[in-house]
Amino acid sequence: MNSIDFKEYAASHAPALILLEQLGYKYVPPTKALSMRGGRKSMPVLLDVLEARLREMNSITFKGREHEFSDANIARAVREIAQVPFDSLIATSEQVYDLLTLGISLEQTIDGSVKSHSLKYIDWEHPENNVYHMCDEFEFERRHSDAVRRPDIVLFVNGIPVAIIECKRPDQRGAIKEGISQHLRNQRVTEIPELYIYSQILLSISQNRAMYATTDTDAKFWSIWKEEDADGQNEALSAIVNTPLVEAQRSRLMAEATDEQREALTRILTSGHRTPTPQDKTLHSLLRPERLLELIYGFIIYDSRIKKIARYQQYFAVKATVDRVTDVKGDSRRRGGVIWHTTGSGKSLTMVMLAKALALNPRIKNPKVVIVTDRIDLDNQISKTFKACGKDVVQARTGEHLLKLIAGERASIVTTIIDKFETVANKRTKDEDRNIFVLVDESHRSQYGQSHAKMRVVFPNACYIGFTGTPLLKKEKSTADQFGGFIHKYTMNQAVQDRAVAPLRYEGRMSELHGDDAELDKWFDRITEGLNPEQKRDLKKKFRQAEQLFSAESRIAEVAYDIAQHFKQFCKGTGKKAQFAVASRPAALAYLRCFAEQDEVSVAVVMSSPDSREGNTSTDESKMPEVQVFWNDMMRRYGNEKQYLESIINAFNHNDDPEILIVIDKLLTGFDAPRNSVLYLDKNLKEHNILQAIARVNRLWDGKDYGLVVDYRGIFGALNEAIDTYAALEKEGFDRADIENTILDVSGEIEQLKARHANVWEIFKEVANKADIEAMQLALEPEDIRERFYDALRLFANTLQLALSSARFLDNTPEKTIRRYKADLKDFLNLRNAVKHRFGEAVDYSAYEQQLKNMVSKHIGADAVQEVVAPVDIFAVDAFEQQLELIQGDAAKADHIAARVKKTITVRMDEDPVLFKRLSEIINETISSHRAHRLSDAEYLGKMRGLLDDLQQGERGNLPPSLKGKDEAAVYFGILGEMLEGQIAEASLPQMAISIDDAVTSRKIRDWSDNIDIVNEMKNDIEDVLYDASESSGVTFPGEVIDAVIDKLILVAKRRDLA
Repeated sequence: MNSIDFKEYAASHAPALILLEQLGYKYVPPTKALSMRGGRKSMPVLLDVLEARLREMNSITFKGREHEFSDANIARAVREIAQVPFDSLIATSEQVYDLLTLGISLEQTIDGSVKSHSLKYIDWEHPENNVYHMCDEFEFERRHSDAVRRPDIVLFVNGIPVAIIECKRPDQRGAIKEGISQHLRNQRVTEIPELYIYSQILLSISQNRAMYATTDTDAKFWSIWKEEDADGQNEALSAIVNTPLVEAQRSRLMAEATDEQREALTRILTSGHRTPTPQDKTLHSLLRPERLLELIYGFIIYDSRIKKIARYQQYFAVKATVDRVTDVKGDSRRRGGVIWHTTGSGKSLTMVMLAKALALNPRIKNPKVVIVTDRIDLDNQISKTFKACGKDVVQARTGEHLLKLIAGERASIVTTIIDKFETVANKRTKDEDRNIFVLVDESHRSQYGQSHAKMRVVFPNACYIGFTGTPLLKKEKSTADQFGGFIHKYTMNQAVQDRAVAPLRYEGRMSELHGDDAELDKWFDRITEGLNPEQKRDLKKKFRQAEQLFSAESRIAEVAYDIAQHFKQFCKGTGKKAQFAVASRPAALAYLRCFAEQDEVSVAVVMSSPDSREGNTSTDESKMPEVQVFWNDMMRRYGNEKQYLESIINAFNHNDDPEILIVIDKLLTGFDAPRNSVLYLDKNLKEHNILQAIARVNRLWDGKDYGLVVDYRGIFGALNEAIDTYAALEKEGFDRADIENTILDVSGEIEQLKARHANVWEIFKEVANKADIEAMQLALEPEDIRERFYDALRLFANTLQLALSSARFLDNTPEKTIRRYKADLKDFLNLRNAVKHRFGEAVDYSAYEQQLKNMVSKHIGADAVQEVVAPVDIFAVDAFEQQLELIQGDAAKADHIAARVKKTITVRMDEDPVLFKRLSEIINETISSHRAHRLSDAEYLGKMRGLLDDLQQGERGNLPPSLKGKDEAAVYFGILGEMLEGQIAEASLPQMAISIDDAVTSRKIRDWSDNIDIVNEMKNDIEDVLYDASESSGVTFPGEVIDAVIDKLILVAKRRDLA
C-alpha cells in the first residue's frame, strides 16, 4: 500500500472508494480479501462470499416443496466458476460469461428422483438479492511467477470479480491513456488474464475524466459515457456524494489505510459539500448495482470472437425503444419509431442488442423479430452480424418462406429483403400477431411509400422500428411518422466528439484539371515531384493524346496517376485501403487499365452483373462489349457472382491486395471495412448517397486520424475555393443542425499547420542553443517529455503532409515558408530517431510510421533522415557493438547501453534477481553521477561498458572459487545470501548452493516445470538441504523463511530453464 501515489489516492482512488460505498459496495481491505480468497493470490473469487450467496439465493422446488442444493453441488458450483481452466482471454471470458448469465445445471436426487436443476450465480432480475464488495490494491499473481500485479480497485458481485478500475492522478499528462495501457498490459497471457476473464467492465478514471470498455478492447475503442438526463443525474448524484458514511463504512475504509490515506479519506469525508466530478458521474452511470447488472446481462455481446459492450447511445436507444413498445394498453398495436444513429457508430450491433432486449423482456410473449433491408448485400451483412454475435437467425429465401418462418415456433429472428413482401402481399396472406417486431434498416429509402404499405398488409399489427445511419431529408421527416416518429438520435457531430467514428475531411483535387494549360502544368509539376526530366516528358506525352474532358482517356490517365501518387504517400504500406467510386462500368474498366499500366498500386473492380443485352454491335465474340468480357472472365475465375464479390471483399479486408477497390454503386452503402481510409470520387452523388458514401471511411483504425474524401467531380461545389460543405448539403435537402460536423474541408486542418509547428518548438523552450544537438537530446531524456515531443511531431508531420498535397496551400504559401517546414521536419525526425537510438526504444512499425516514410521519400528525400534500427540483443556482442557505433557521442552511447541493460534486467529479473538488482542500482547511481557532472562523458561510457561486460559475462564479483563455472549454483548462492543474511554463516552458503543445484538438476526431465510431482520432489530435496544446514550450524530457520526460499529458488530454476 505504501507504493500508492498519494496524489492519485487523494484525487481519484479515495473518492472512488467512498462513492462506491455510498452506492452499496462493501469495502474489504487487502489482508481480509486475501483470506477470503483462501490465502491464494492466484484465486480471483471471494470464496466465502460466493458459497454463502449460492446457498442463500438458490433452492430446488420439487413437488411443491423447497429443497436446498447439496453441499457437494454447492462445492461443484463454486469450483466451476472459480477454477475455470484458462485457454485464451476471449474464449475463456465467453465461457465465464455464459456461466454468469445462464447459470449451471446440477444433478441432484430428491425423494429418490434424479433430475437436473438450474443454479444461478447472480440474480439478474432482483439486484437487491445479490451482495456487492470492493477491494483495492488487489494483489493477483502473474502466470508462472510469484510476482504480482495490483489493480487499483476490483468490484465483486456475490464474490465474483466483474469490474476492474485503474485510478490516475488528474495532473498527470495522458492519465487516462496510462490507465488503459495498464489494463491492456495486465490482460496479456504472461500477466494476470485469469482475473480479467471475469471482468465485464473496465474503467480508467482520473477525477476529471473517465473511460470504459470490456475485456480485450483495443485502446482506440474505449469510450466515454454520457447520461441523457444529465440534470437528473447531477441532482441524484449530488445527494449521494453528500450523504455521510455510517461508522461501519468509515471503519472499513480506514482499517488498513496508511496515515496519509487516512488523512485523504478524512479530508474528503469532513470537508463539507462536494460537487460531483466527471469520475463520479461515470462510476454512478456504470457501476451502481442495478445499472451494472443491466449492462452485463443485456448489453454485452461476442461479435466474431471480439467482446463488445454497449456505448451509451446504444444503451439509451434500446431502453427508449423497449419502453415505447411495452407502453401499450389492451390489444392496441405497439408504437414504433425511427432510430437515427450515424453510420459507423454501431447501428447493426444496436439492432442485435434490441433484438436481445425484446426476446428477454417478460412483458412480451413469444416475440418474433423480422429485420428488413432493401438490398441483398445489406441482408447478408446483418445476418452475419447476428450469427457472429451468437444469435440464431434465418434468412427468408422467398415471401412464402418468410411467412412460414414467422408462423413457426423455431425462428425468433428472421432477415429478409423488402421485395419478398410483394409476393406475400399479392397472395393476400397476413399474420396479425401483435408481438412481431419489424426492424427496417436504412428506413429512409425504399421502405417508405409503397413497400412500407405492403409490409403493413402482411403484418398489420406488427411494431415497426426504422434504423437509419444518415439524417433524413426535410421532405422525408413527415414520412418518418409512418413508423411513429423519432425514438432516438445520435448524430455525426456527437459520434465525432465521442470518438466513436473518425472525423471526415474533404479535399477537392481537380481544380487544376479544370483549368487552362498553366493550371495543368502546375498540377503536373506538383504530382511528378521526384521524377527526372526524361520521365516527366514521357509521362506528359502519354497524358496529352486526347483532349475531351471527363470521358477522355487522357483525363482518366491523369486522375489514375494522381490517385496512385496520393495513395502511395498517404496509405502505401500502412495497412490502410481506399475505395474509388466511378460513374459507370466502362469508366471502372478504363481506370483499371490505367492503374495496371502504371503498376503503382494494386486495384480490383467490384460491380454487379451487367445486362448482356446492352452494347452489342456484332455476333462476333471478339467484338463483345468490354464490360461483358470482364464479367465473363470474373465468372470463369470465381464461379458465380456471390463468390466473386465475397472473394474480393475478403481480400480487401484481410490481405495486402487489392489496395484500392473501384466501385460503381455496390459497396457505397452498408460496406464496413475499418481499414478503408480514403474515398476517391469521380462520380456525382446526391442526397443520402453523399453521406452514405463518405461514411465508408469513418470507421476507426490504427493510425487513422480521419477518413479522407478526395473529390474529382466537385460534389460540394467549386473546387478551387474553400468549401462550405454544410451549405452544399443544405442544398441537397438536409437540415443544417442534422449535418453539423459531418465533413470538413481539409483547409481547416491545414490552417493548424503554423500552430502545430510552433508546438514542437515549444517543447525545447528551455534549451538556450537550439543548434546544440546534445542539449536537444538531453531535453528529451524524461520519458513523458519524449512522448509529448512524439505526439506534437506526429501532428505537425500529418498536417504538413496534408498541406503538401494541397494545390491551394502550395499556391498561397511562400516557398521560403515551405522550405522551413520541410527542413524543420527533417531535423525533428533525425532528433526523434537519435533519441530513440539513445534510449533503446523499440522500432515503431505502425501505419503512421510507414506513412511518414512515404512522405519523407517524396518531399524530403529518403537519405535525409536517419532510420531507426531495431534494438539488438545485448548478448549478441558483435551485433550490439555494431549498433553502438551508429550512435554519435560518448554520453549518447552510454545512455544507450544503460537503457538496453535496464530493459534486459526488467525482462530477465527472475533469472538472476541478486545480480540484476545490483546492476540496476549501479546503473542508476552512475547516471546520476554523470548528470551531476561528477563523471565526464568518457568516464560515464567506461563505467557503462564495464557494467555491460558484467551482464554479458554474468560476473557477480567476489564469487567463491568453488562456484566458478557453476552458473546455476552461483545464482542460487546469491539468493541464499540475500534471503538468509545474518541467519547462517556465509561460509556455508557455497556448498548449500551446489547441493541445491545438484538436487534440482538430478530431478529435471522434459517439461519438468509443468510437472507438479517433479516440482514437489525438488522442493522436498531443497528443504532437506536447508534442514541439514540448519542442523550443522545449530540455527533454526522459521517455517515461513524456508517456504519463501524454496519458492524463490524453484521460480528462478523455472525461469532459467525457459530462457
